[in-house]
Amino acid sequence: MAEDFKVTPWEVTGDIDYDVLMKRFGTTPIDEAMIKRIAKYGEVHPMLRRGIFYSHRDLGWLLDEYDKGNRFYLYTGRGPSGNTHLGHMMPWIFNKWVQDTFKVKMIFQMTDDEKFLFKDLTLHDTRDMAYENALDFVALGFDPDNTKIIVDTENIGRLYPIALRVAKKVTFSTAKDVFGFEGSSNIGKIFFTTLESAPAFLPSEIEGKPTPVVVPCGIDQDPHFRVTRDVAPGLGYPKPSMLYCKMCPSLNGGDKMSSSDEMATIYTTDTPKQVKKKVGRAFTGGCVSVEEQREKGGNPEVCAVFKYNYYLFEHDDAKLNEIAEKCRNGEILCGECKVALTSKINVFLEAHQAKREEAKEIVQKMAFDGFKW
Repeated sequence: MAEDFKVTPWEVTGDIDYDVLMKRFGTTPIDEAMIKRIAKYGEVHPMLRRGIFYSHRDLGWLLDEYDKGNRFYLYTGRGPSGNTHLGHMMPWIFNKWVQDTFKVKMIFQMTDDEKFLFKDLTLHDTRDMAYENALDFVALGFDPDNTKIIVDTENIGRLYPIALRVAKKVTFSTAKDVFGFEGSSNIGKIFFTTLESAPAFLPSEIEGKPTPVVVPCGIDQDPHFRVTRDVAPGLGYPKPSMLYCKMCPSLNGGDKMSSSDEMATIYTTDTPKQVKKKVGRAFTGGCVSVEEQREKGGNPEVCAVFKYNYYLFEHDDAKLNEIAEKCRNGEILCGECKVALTSKINVFLEAHQAKREEAKEIVQKMAFDGFKW
């Protein structure tokens, strides 16, 4: 069935129907009129043109405020539970475009407490992972003067007063209904959503006035921010606007790249040899034999290799369409596409890994309130 899938902040299963999910969550599609409006501020990012960032809440209001001179803050983050992979990077890359286009300040939250509460990890584990993940974030080139990284256990003094006010507005019944908590859920899990809400309100505290915030992130995070938006007016804060993206697909053909399947996941620390091996095993839309594919063509719509070009590695729409057409006509074979994608990924990772080393000299400057890594 089309609706036989599950999407929560902690679990994504089944074949996701993003239109059904949008209706289920009650978000608004990013239509052509909205894309034309965004184009007034600069070149539209491929992730918007191609419907990867496809849904929103109150984006029109945010742009209205921006046009009045009320600059917004960007807010996104990462739950550090392992090495960074391309699926984590995808929304960060988009956030970088937003910061560059609109010249705005940004808060990046590392929810080390969340991963301690939800996974079999120590606080030492999640703290170390937060640092390693932060290097990947910084390596993308965010403005160090206008970007701050929050680590929940380090910055709890700034977050907790806001989180307490949020907690007073959220009932246990709401937490159970929204997140599916049960009697066996530890009480830290129940409280955690208030700490993910807090950075959406922190800019208003920093600026001393109601300040717009936009959160570009995966649509799996919507349950958290529905709660955040519900309590905002009662606390005197603007509701954060939301920009939601689809999940970065897995190399095995699944809808979401996952650290649980290492051979179908590209990590930022992978070597060229590892990338070649993983892409070589990727699911494609090709035929059983070369002869059959030359005759019948392939199916780029189901091909993980093509999806990687679509999502991340081919920004030129004309070139992307040419790849798709040649695939359908049998003019190119899966092996050729895998070789080309392997090269693109390795070029990206070589540059990223060099910048990741440079990030070690920058990351301290971006620590919120100057905490020590």
